[in-house]
Amino acid sequence: MAALLLGACSHGMVRRISEPSAQIQQLTVRADGRWAVELRIENFSSIPMQFDSVDLALNVGGNEAGRVTAQPSMSIGPESADVVTTIFAPQAAGKLAVADALAAGRSISYTLIGTVAATPDEAHQRSFEVKHSSQLSPAPGLPGVLR
Repeated sequence: MAALLLGACSHGMVRRISEPSAQIQQLTVRADGRWAVELRIENFSSIPMQFDSVDLALNVGGNEAGRVTAQPSMSIGPESADVVTTIFAPQAAGKLAVADALAAGRSISYTLIGTVAATPDEAHQRSFEVKHSSQLSPAPGLPGVLR
């Protein structure tokens, strides 16, 4: 029995591919009215993954804000994360909701829904569904910045 257990352990690490996550690390309202969104992509897999593209619908404070898209072309190690910045022109309703939250100094909820395309180490590209909801709060001392 002990030989069976030892034999089972000697095959090395299990290659587990898990769905990644994407969340906003920081949203900055730029002087030109566009937003710079720092998107944190998390690889929960036990192997490295090459993140090829991100296409996420962004909703802030219950209002459509637009699409967060990027082609990061970056490898993220096992159970690690990295950040990609994308800039886009938000829709009017989302822009107003964020401006109101910043002016009032209050938090605002957001939701990201869409897909992240990634290629597991030595495998074929896969498309992963992503849905993440959270809150952003004004960053003290940094006007126009939510974290």
